[in-house]
Amino acid sequence: MGGVNPAGRTSGHQGYRRTVLDALPQDDQACTLLGLAAMMRLARCQDDGSWRDANGQPLDETEIVEQFHQQVLDHTLIRRIEDPRFNADGIPANRQARLDIEAPLVFRVRRRQLPDDLPETWQVRELDSRQLEVTVPAGHMDVMLPERRPAQVRAAGQLPCGFEPSRFYRSVHHPRGLAMTVFGASDCLGQSGLSWETLRERLDPDAIAVYAGNSIGQLDDEGWGGLLKSFVSGQRASSKQMPMGYGQMPADFLNAYVLGSVGSTGAIQGACASFLYNLRQGVEDIANGRRRVVMVGTSDAPITPEIIEGFRAMGALADDGSLKALDALTLLTDADYQRACRPFARNCGFTIAEASQFLLLMDDGLALELGAQILGAVPAVYANADGWKRSISAPGIGNYITLSKAVALASKILGPEAVRQRTFLHAHGTSTPKNRVTESHVFDRVAQAHGIESWPVVAIKAFVGHSQGSAGGDQLASALGSFAHGLLPGIPTLDAVADDVYSERLRFFSTPLSFQADAAFINAKGFGGNNATGLVLSPYVTEQLLVKRHGSEAIERWKVRRSTTLERATGYENEAQRGHFHALYRFGEGVLEGPELDVHADQITIPGYAQPVSLAVDNPFGSIND
Repeated sequence: MGGVNPAGRTSGHQGYRRTVLDALPQDDQACTLLGLAAMMRLARCQDDGSWRDANGQPLDETEIVEQFHQQVLDHTLIRRIEDPRFNADGIPANRQARLDIEAPLVFRVRRRQLPDDLPETWQVRELDSRQLEVTVPAGHMDVMLPERRPAQVRAAGQLPCGFEPSRFYRSVHHPRGLAMTVFGASDCLGQSGLSWETLRERLDPDAIAVYAGNSIGQLDDEGWGGLLKSFVSGQRASSKQMPMGYGQMPADFLNAYVLGSVGSTGAIQGACASFLYNLRQGVEDIANGRRRVVMVGTSDAPITPEIIEGFRAMGALADDGSLKALDALTLLTDADYQRACRPFARNCGFTIAEASQFLLLMDDGLALELGAQILGAVPAVYANADGWKRSISAPGIGNYITLSKAVALASKILGPEAVRQRTFLHAHGTSTPKNRVTESHVFDRVAQAHGIESWPVVAIKAFVGHSQGSAGGDQLASALGSFAHGLLPGIPTLDAVADDVYSERLRFFSTPLSFQADAAFINAKGFGGNNATGLVLSPYVTEQLLVKRHGSEAIERWKVRRSTTLERATGYENEAQRGHFHALYRFGEGVLEGPELDVHADQITIPGYAQPVSLAVDNPFGSIND
């Protein structure tokens, strides 16, 4: 798995380790801080292995950790928004005003900037092929005057300060979410230790799939955000803004510029459950034998004034006024912003965030054959709607069904006692007053049905915020880290569980908890009734299931092959730890348009692809001639 969120990169469990930092051994703490310092461009490792700070001064690794320790802590995770538009000067805006024009106004404009709906009293005269002269008569005129409005929301989960994913490949006016896509998918492949080209050569091209998208689309200025503002602001729309704004564009980018895939593709959008929806599609494709390798993921970059204002107007965000009222404060400090997200405590709204998370799935036979790292297994993801609703944003009943199905499956795989003692919940945990009540009630009822008395609850949004469609990916990345390190992140902003939370059968904790888990439940309780729960099994349990299916000798052969994969993955990790990232981006390479294909009745051969596409399709209907 790979990607990036406010805690750092996903590979090597760096982002996870940032959330349990104080509970790690000293060497692991130093390693995590050093890698984040390099990622944030506070220090850089030279080709000869020596380190220098941003000013070129030589420092050793210990000095870097000591010097930048607090700066790394202060500029990762949730914090005051660092975009200058959210500072004291305010956000650029417009307001309508009426002007009294005492004498006619004459001005020149370019032809393409002239709107079609000019008042009839305005006179237009052509000066040349490009310019027009416009005369506005004396009288009253309604105009939009520029002004600045103070930001009402100033906290967000932002990528580590100084890290810009667009720096690592030839990005030309790409929306931030797509630059994060390229980085996230590249990080996933690097962490895997596998060669994508070698993997692709072994498979029918149609045995590969990509399911990736996001919940909102690209709404910054390089995407639909800039497109929608261009006409009214007198700016020119670019040729990139329209196509790059689509919500399925992460999958399109991966197919066209990272993987070169011609297999199945798509993006399933389901608000906060989008990552799990795409994961479900990949899991079902592999389980049904339709695909052998699937990359799934999401990439969301929603920290813009417009999106934040939309969620604030809904009453969904923890804005400055609500945070002040919550703690009886007159002034918010940086420390207050870092505590903005408080799942299952007294809270006032969620904290928006950005993240990109990608996962490489493959069938068990291929994983053993390749010597792939196995970080865990996902037997199933369940999704259900809420049914009838008063408000489209109100909570409903679908999450009771999704979690109940996931726990029922876990009981069949692990046994009821293991579910009661060695599983934990990765809660959606948005930090809204409604979520803390409704999600805890879902957990409580399911726990009661299965005899669970003390179910550990993790709420990773307390650290990284709510990254919309990528939230499930943040949760899954954290769960894989817990399997590797045996620690569940606490909820550091949980001073006390709120009185209205159903906590009798749930275990809440504010500091990391030592816990050896067999499985985790990744829960999404999303806007509009988009509910999903995924069951993820630990590497230990996964290996037991593989022995049962393939035998001990096959597993021993896999471990021998895996040693090479782990060596490559370690090489990638060492480079990433030094801040040396190599994003995969192949613009214009191997482009085919159709005439180059060799088309037969039973297969299609594609230049550049080692295996042909088989046309031996399944027929579930039989023949009318039988």
